[in-house]
Amino acid sequence: MSVDKAMVAKVASLARIAMSDAEVEALVPELNNILGWVEQLQEVNVEGVAPTTSVIPNALRLRDDVVDADPLTGGGVRDAVLANAPAPQHGFFGVPKVIE
Repeated sequence: MSVDKAMVAKVASLARIAMSDAEVEALVPELNNILGWVEQLQEVNVEGVAPTTSVIPNALRLRDDVVDADPLTGGGVRDAVLANAPAPQHGFFGVPKVIE
């Protein structure tokens, strides 16, 4: 596939990018080079190669999801926080319904 000035100008207008004629002309060979690299990559034989996202095995290090009962460092203070709420409802902050 080859890119010409008309195609670059059309894509620029679709993307609403203002480009001068000099910029369009400078972009044509760059895009053709990129497409050449893509065509080269498509010629690589990947038969039997498993897809990977990383070259090393990664595993997430997880921790237990525990609520800290100390009121200075963690949770366990829901009632104290809701005491300041103007309209608590069922253990949550009550907010007025907004429908437009």
